Amino acid sequence: MHPGLARLHPYPFERLARLIAGATPPPARAPIALSIGEPKHEPPPLLVEALVRALPALGSYPATAGLPEFRRSVAGWLDRRYRLGGSLDPDTMLLPVSGSREALFAFAQAVVDPAQRSIVAMPNPFYQIYEGAALLAGAEPYYLDATAATGYLPDLDRVPAAVWERCALLYLCSPGNPAGVVQDRAFMARALALSDRHDFVIAADECYADIYLDEAAPPAGYLAACHALGRGRYERVVAFHSLSKRSSAPGLRSGFVAGDPALLERFRLYRTYHGCALPVHVQRASIAAWDDDGHAAANRALYRAKFDAVVPVLAPVLPVSMPPASFYLWPDVGGDDEEFVRSLYATEGVLVLPGSYLGRDGGGGNPGRGRVRISLVAPLAECVDAALRIRHFVESRAA
Repeated sequence: MHPGLARLHPYPFERLARLIAGATPPPARAPIALSIGEPKHEPPPLLVEALVRALPALGSYPATAGLPEFRRSVAGWLDRRYRLGGSLDPDTMLLPVSGSREALFAFAQAVVDPAQRSIVAMPNPFYQIYEGAALLAGAEPYYLDATAATGYLPDLDRVPAAVWERCALLYLCSPGNPAGVVQDRAFMARALALSDRHDFVIAADECYADIYLDEAAPPAGYLAACHALGRGRYERVVAFHSLSKRSSAPGLRSGFVAGDPALLERFRLYRTYHGCALPVHVQRASIAAWDDDGHAAANRALYRAKFDAVVPVLAPVLPVSMPPASFYLWPDVGGDDEEFVRSLYATEGVLVLPGSYLGRDGGGGNPGRGRVRISLVAPLAECVDAALRIRHFVESRAA
């Protein structure tokens, strides 16, 4: 067996299931799950209709490189979203993937040389796929703490030069999970400069790119940062996107990677053997979604309404505020996050995620400890109900 398997941590939701085992929520109240970042909005009808029309393509094997029209559709969205000026070649700088999770994991296997004792760096807290990908690629994870003191951004300046010298891959997530913080162009420029100096690859996880609260301020992206700096070949950068959040279609498992053509040429070869080409009918349905920006704006409005309703309810009892992006709240609960989550579930029937399950102790303590992640994915009425229950729970504990 692969020795890296023994080093994998249980997934956060496995730990959560064990944590609440035996805890019985109040029978008179329906449980409300705000623990997992799984969108619950209805996917846009245009996507569903396109998927049905495309079902006859079930009789065709998909090509790893994808349909030319899929790549053109995505390149068009990238141009509209990030103003790349047509600099992204859809034939050499873009590949379809089966959702960003699959690609984020597979990418490390393709770009990390296990014989080099490399480091894969990642924000902390983080999406656990980064860590698993590093371990199974034969690399050592290195955790960049993102705390209130750093504005919930990974502190690039505190990383020793010796670590950067061994770094093969840096995962960065913007908008961030769990704090919803957006990396600005200055931060991205620093990361790109470090990549140039130390010759490592940046995997930019941008799956929340179209979930933001201010319509006038869409989050920056790494491809746009490269374009602004005159890096028209997107050297050492690959961005990861999907329709899971943007189009509330997590079950479609549709996404893409875009960036450095030299990296994508090798990644395409890896994927040819990996056997995970995106099915033709999924690609055709995805074209309809990437070609339409209106449904994504409507989706954002639904999340905005939830934040507008929930934050005022919770703010008197928990330190919450509107994040610039994503659909999460990341409050400090002032104590043991596991005990808070189990007790909240047992007394109020609301399930959230202990923050410590998303982080690691990289030497300065686990930056998720004492926090919880609240995912505003349920319908508006359920989110408000859950917020009222959380408030009652916190007030009862303080009495």
